[in-house]
Amino acid sequence: MSAMSFPAASELDWNETTTLRCYPGGIPHVALRDGEALLVRAAESPSQQRWHLVTGPQGLTLAKATAATPSVEEVLAALEAAFTFHPTARDCRLTGATAWPAALFPMGALLRDGQTVRASRELLWQLPALWKPAVAPVMPPQYVLSHGRRHPRRPPKPEGLVYQRFIPWLGKTFSFRMAEPEADLARINRWMNDPAVAQVWQEAGDLDKHRRYLAELAADPHIYPMIASLDGEPFGYFEVYWAKENRVAPFYDVDDHDRGWHVLIGEPSFRGKGIATAWLTSISHYLFLDDPRTRRAIGEPRADHAQQIRNLDRSGYAKVKEFDFPHKRALLVTLLRERFFDDALWWPRVDAPVPAPVRAGIPAVAAADVPAPSRQEA
Repeated sequence: MSAMSFPAASELDWNETTTLRCYPGGIPHVALRDGEALLVRAAESPSQQRWHLVTGPQGLTLAKATAATPSVEEVLAALEAAFTFHPTARDCRLTGATAWPAALFPMGALLRDGQTVRASRELLWQLPALWKPAVAPVMPPQYVLSHGRRHPRRPPKPEGLVYQRFIPWLGKTFSFRMAEPEADLARINRWMNDPAVAQVWQEAGDLDKHRRYLAELAADPHIYPMIASLDGEPFGYFEVYWAKENRVAPFYDVDDHDRGWHVLIGEPSFRGKGIATAWLTSISHYLFLDDPRTRRAIGEPRADHAQQIRNLDRSGYAKVKEFDFPHKRALLVTLLRERFFDDALWWPRVDAPVPAPVRAGIPAVAAADVPAPSRQEA
């Protein structure tokens, strides 16, 4: 495992944070740290549950202050807070309660080792229930053909909010929701016509063009168009795709459940380092939560987009090779599920290498993966 620094420096630091928002089961909770005390409550409830969060010879311990059995949501919120306030801890012992909710054991939130009950950070951060408001069952495999490509049938696209996560270094909640073709049309049109975005995406045009663009995506089961927000304020547009049906598939040994993504940051005031770290770590997290069979996230940025490659380096993506699309020279990057959760890559890293110089003057517009000028797939 590579060297890490927790928490990271300057604007990515959350050492002084005392309050977190958590969303177990889609229900907002608040966790307040007061010394070694951890107070957890549902956001709409005045009643708080008291825990003790301490470190000692046996590592990190989360102790329920009363013997009453806590709810599933309370335990999940308390564990997210425990590992966030102690980001180097890999395991946490739980004590104090007479009984723990039985549902937490088969999902992997709690583990029983003899008489000891503990939680694993690596397992906890793979639980969709903490960050996805609705968790759909995994669809059994059935293979179909699309444009000559054989792949598993994909589940129906979700609707509405699909991911939310409190970002401790920003003190705000990051979220993804599915784009709505009419409600988001004017916003996406404005973003696509931003000169910095248009230089990379090459999709500038009028409302009718973008109405057709979004209609095509709505009819394509392999692409999810999504809007990114901070505390409910939209700032970016993402496209998440299943790689096996995508134009990138012929260029590497693609797995059935590999996922990739494109992004544009439409609001210039949201292009800072702290926000870039938030969305980049969150998009990777979302891809791995959405389907437990996804073992690899991929990207294909322009090979000369040095700023974005630096961001990908910092977020744990490995460079595989350069290759040629009709519209760009691309760099294939990959992130393994195992590495993301073992190395806690949902948090900032400060050990990224210095990137190579920009070769073609591409600006740092936070447009991570560049789509083709046309959405038509080969």
